[in-house]
Amino acid sequence: MFSDLGEKLNGVLDRLKSQGTITKDDLKQALKEVKFALLEADVNYKVVKDFIKELQESLEGRELEKSLTPGQIIVEEVHKRLTDILGNEVSQIAPVEKPFIIMLVGLQGSGKTTTAAKLSKFFKKKGRQPMLVACDVYRPAAIKQLQVLGNSLNVPVFSEENKKPEEIAKNAVVWANSNGRDIIILDTAGRLHIDTDLMDELKRIKDNVKPHEILFVADAMIGQEAVNVAKSFDEEIGITGSIFTKLDGDARGGAALSIVKITQKPIKFAGIGEKIDDFEPFYPDRIASRILGMGDVLSLIEKVREESDEKEAKQLEKKLKKQQFTFEDFLDQLKKIQKMGSFTKILKMVPGINKIKIDDEEAFDKEIKHIEAIILSMTKEERRNYKIINASRKRRIAKGSGTKVSDINKLIKQFIEMNKMMKGMNKTKAMNMMKNMGIMK
Repeated sequence: MFSDLGEKLNGVLDRLKSQGTITKDDLKQALKEVKFALLEADVNYKVVKDFIKELQESLEGRELEKSLTPGQIIVEEVHKRLTDILGNEVSQIAPVEKPFIIMLVGLQGSGKTTTAAKLSKFFKKKGRQPMLVACDVYRPAAIKQLQVLGNSLNVPVFSEENKKPEEIAKNAVVWANSNGRDIIILDTAGRLHIDTDLMDELKRIKDNVKPHEILFVADAMIGQEAVNVAKSFDEEIGITGSIFTKLDGDARGGAALSIVKITQKPIKFAGIGEKIDDFEPFYPDRIASRILGMGDVLSLIEKVREESDEKEAKQLEKKLKKQQFTFEDFLDQLKKIQKMGSFTKILKMVPGINKIKIDDEEAFDKEIKHIEAIILSMTKEERRNYKIINASRKRRIAKGSGTKVSDINKLIKQFIEMNKMMKGMNKTKAMNMMKNMGIMK
């Protein structure tokens, strides 16, 4: 996500942070490089122009030449301006009325149907009763796709044959009222391009059910075209915000960095992967931090909380302090972390570690799978007490996991070292451990 842009911006900012003093000429050159980095990232020219102007004005008032940390001041201001063009404040959906109606719009192939399912799971986890409505009656298998996704989430899908989309939407509201559903998510049809028929149909649906939110679903991978399309949808039917899909695959980020300023409507959610759980509210300040290599600790904490149990956490802490942490516990933690996403994505949220470039992310995640395979090839007794794992047991484990005996020896050695480091861990020791962990290599 934004890796190309982040790399270029960090190159400029790291150089400035290493300088004791920053002259007007240094600043002028830095602003020029930031401008080119944003333009190369496919950010709208007008947005870039305003960004540089505002950044320059704010920095000129900070007296950089008198500051002891001028580079850090520039980083803070860049972060502030990036947060501003991304929307400044998080814009969450607060469903008050029942049923609360959300209408998803966008071009064909933007990911509306999958996004509808992701959105339903998001609200379900918050204790709401969502339902999905199949208003795309044209695309082959569109209804079936929504039904399959709905069944996997245990969320009802409302559909009707031989009815117009606006009638289906209206009847869905009646059904929701009768069946205690408080969130209605309308999956509407798209086209390969904007046309009058599409807009007229969406206007009819809007007039029939009066949705509380009309969210434009944008494919981040198509760049500036997504911004142009969003503007057209807003002018024709009036959107209340947008959802970006495939944001994890967008190395440049130009569309996300342009759409808020161009449409004056916030980004509400972001799809950050193919899995149904790869979906999160859009936090402008956190995204700005990720771009500038500052990590995203708050999002990481939220992910951990979702997968953690307070009682289990306290028991784990006691085990670590007493050096009673077993391979069984380790396997448990691996599974919890895997629910949060890939290891490389998680590491990128940690300040410091996120700047380390992992050359082959697939190979990195594959290595974690190897570790899991080794532990799964152990017996329950071996997982609970690694000391009983002798030479013959190692050969059996290696054969069962498709690895070598040397891999088993390496894992056991690292496990023993980790147990020692975790005992009596304090903040300073934790920081030192993070620097010296084998995973950092």
